[in-house]
Amino acid sequence: MVDSHTISTKSDGSFVQPVPATASLSTRDLCIRFGGHIAVNQVTADFYPGTLTVIVGPNGAGKTTYFNLISGQLAASSGTVKLFGKDITATGAAHRCRVGIGRAFQLTNLFPHLSVLENVRLAVQSRTGIGFKLFSLWSNHTELMQQAMHYLERVALADRQHDRVLTLSHGDKRKLEVALLLALEPEVMMFDEPTAGMSVDEVPVVLDLIHQVKAEKKKTILLVEHKMDVVRALADRIIVLHNGTLVADGEPSTVMASAIVQEAYLGKGAKA
Repeated sequence: MVDSHTISTKSDGSFVQPVPATASLSTRDLCIRFGGHIAVNQVTADFYPGTLTVIVGPNGAGKTTYFNLISGQLAASSGTVKLFGKDITATGAAHRCRVGIGRAFQLTNLFPHLSVLENVRLAVQSRTGIGFKLFSLWSNHTELMQQAMHYLERVALADRQHDRVLTLSHGDKRKLEVALLLALEPEVMMFDEPTAGMSVDEVPVVLDLIHQVKAEKKKTILLVEHKMDVVRALADRIIVLHNGTLVADGEPSTVMASAIVQEAYLGKGAKA
């Protein structure tokens, strides 16, 4: 496998994207335009199992938009998205979820009037392909409920299983969304600022979960994050976007020490 944890440049000093030998997820020249504005500008990158890549950049750099293009919330203006070598560019978010891309959003995306357990049960149900049945009590589906409880225990929400989601704190809603993502068991896991809005006491639960998934060395994990302590704690690799363009990609300490990142992301003369 080609080492992807290196910043490479051409003779003219421009950036060259390193390409691993095998990839679970790939984007090629991915681009989206909103009128005359190019929000993501021909981003080419490969992501592969067993690694956690953190995508960083200043506000408005295109990080969440890039996530939306990968997960299917937005349609690309040009370029391609491939999952395990298959072109999924023309497919929507629901299809991408079914074939292995899971996404936790920057803003919580839950069913507020259902219970905590029901939210996770629906995710398990979706993954297992069990359809909706009228006149069927879901409490009778023991295996589904046990699986749902397993994921609630992982995020320390088992004691809130019967509470409606709208009664949860923001931090607990973020933990629940992570439980839903885990319940889908996707091959590619995408976290958009998973600790945003959490209290200091709540952050370690989510970070520990991501650490556990990372330690299994099976999933391809992408993370958008602003907190540099979180980036340093989790990242195997950092990608930097600036004005929608990929400007750096590599091993964390090398990327954060590079001049282009100091200027584009941290501010000229700043220290990582």
